[in-house]
Amino acid sequence: MSAPAPSSLAIVDAEPLPRQEEVLTDEALAFVAELHRRFTPRRDELLARRAERRAEIARTSTLDFLPETAAVRADDSWRVAPSPAALNDRRVEITGPTDRKMTINALNSGARVWLADFEDASAPTWENVVLGQVNLIDAYTRRIDFTDERTGKSYALKAPEELATVVTRPRGWHLNERHLVDADGTPVPGALVDFGLYFFHNAQRLLDLGKGPYFYLPKTESHLEARLWNEVFVFAQDYVGIPQGTVRATVLIETITAAYEMEEILYELRDHASGLNAGRWDYLFSIVKNFRDGGRKFVLPDRNAVTMTAPFMRAYTELLVRTCHRRGAHAIGGMAAFIPSRRDEEVNKVAFEKVKADKDREAGDGFDGSWVAHPDLVPIAMASFDAVLGDRPHQKDRLREEVDVKAADLIAVDSLDARPTYDGLVNAVQVGIRYIEAWLRGLGAVAIFNLMEDAATAEISRSQIWQWINAGVEFEHAGTTVRATPELAREIADRELTDIRAEIGQEAFAAGRWQQAHDLLLTVALDEDYADFLTLPAYEQLAG
Repeated sequence: MSAPAPSSLAIVDAEPLPRQEEVLTDEALAFVAELHRRFTPRRDELLARRAERRAEIARTSTLDFLPETAAVRADDSWRVAPSPAALNDRRVEITGPTDRKMTINALNSGARVWLADFEDASAPTWENVVLGQVNLIDAYTRRIDFTDERTGKSYALKAPEELATVVTRPRGWHLNERHLVDADGTPVPGALVDFGLYFFHNAQRLLDLGKGPYFYLPKTESHLEARLWNEVFVFAQDYVGIPQGTVRATVLIETITAAYEMEEILYELRDHASGLNAGRWDYLFSIVKNFRDGGRKFVLPDRNAVTMTAPFMRAYTELLVRTCHRRGAHAIGGMAAFIPSRRDEEVNKVAFEKVKADKDREAGDGFDGSWVAHPDLVPIAMASFDAVLGDRPHQKDRLREEVDVKAADLIAVDSLDARPTYDGLVNAVQVGIRYIEAWLRGLGAVAIFNLMEDAATAEISRSQIWQWINAGVEFEHAGTTVRATPELAREIADRELTDIRAEIGQEAFAAGRWQQAHDLLLTVALDEDYADFLTLPAYEQLAG
């Protein structure tokens, strides 16, 4: 079913949604069409450049800071634009998708910022893409409420001064929006759809509320990709007639290549930059993806064994704090993904202690804020940063000039003592299947084994399976040595399907997408031709 849009864009293969006409207006689609016309060709060039760079890493098994941008790094004179008042204090940020209940709960959570996510925490069904925009508009106009049909509980917004500031995360450059195509049938990049619809409808509205259009930029791999975003911002602000510099962007440093270009990324966005964020799972996924030809030297242990205190992870986070503060930007720490249990207080006690230790470390290292995935974790993270910041909004004055990270430090994966385990392989299969099944049904943020998981979880899970098999990793299991093989992965995956069927019952199992999830995980984990992103083949199977 298709409905042509006057903008020259067409909505294809999508059933009409309630209130979509409020988002997909002629004017908004014309704006998205112009973004697409101007910027998609350069996006395509930069995606091709990613492949070229990956080939170079395969050849050399190394990375270095860029010699051609040494002058930018050496120049002490430049700073990013001063932070707007609404983003000056970011000590705790909560993340989550833009469904109606989450929108209310996140805004009410007590966190200073809500990362409203159209990316890893949101499966990009057309309903999630469009109605997520409706929910944000309703939140800004205070027309939003929600009643849980199962419990009868009602949700409504608190007073405006108590609400978190919204920072919206569009999809990464690599993902297209299949339901919105141009006259040639070419899909519009999802990043431009998410950014364009949100910006067009809300930029002026947010200014009227004393805030602004603020964004998180995911999956950035180079300063050239940051430059493209800056060009989008400049054009968009002129298009709707708001002052240049109104947009603020925080870039997730969640790829290994971006870690070598932190200063250059801030420089390209300096009139619009707000800070950098340290994203753990995608960062590890990026290391596996880029150095998958590098042999045993780059083999990671179980994902939960790679803590932020690992030497190569510590080099990454300390360089991020030093870079941000040198340039006047916020340094935002990583995710506390624990989901409190309503039944097991002992699990909560142990997890809360780990969360506190993690947030204490980040605050002590100089970060200006950090992420949590659940409202119950906001007070814990807040206490850690309150203890260090006091009444100050941030600690950008801590320049961390003693930090001296060399290029080799960022990829010193072999400095870890931990090794892959059989249990780690089982967990990767379990989490991969359970997350992908939910994603195929349109859920992007999923509670699995007391952790809030998103697409980055599935990426590191399938990447570790792939890496361990291709590196011929051996595990000690049940008193014998077991080698990671495709046959072992299939055996574990088949057993997991049987366990899930017993756990949830035949009826619920049949109503789910379990076999598809099983098959897709094994495809992306076992194929010799490594898929750049799991979400690319998964998107072809996504319901809606």
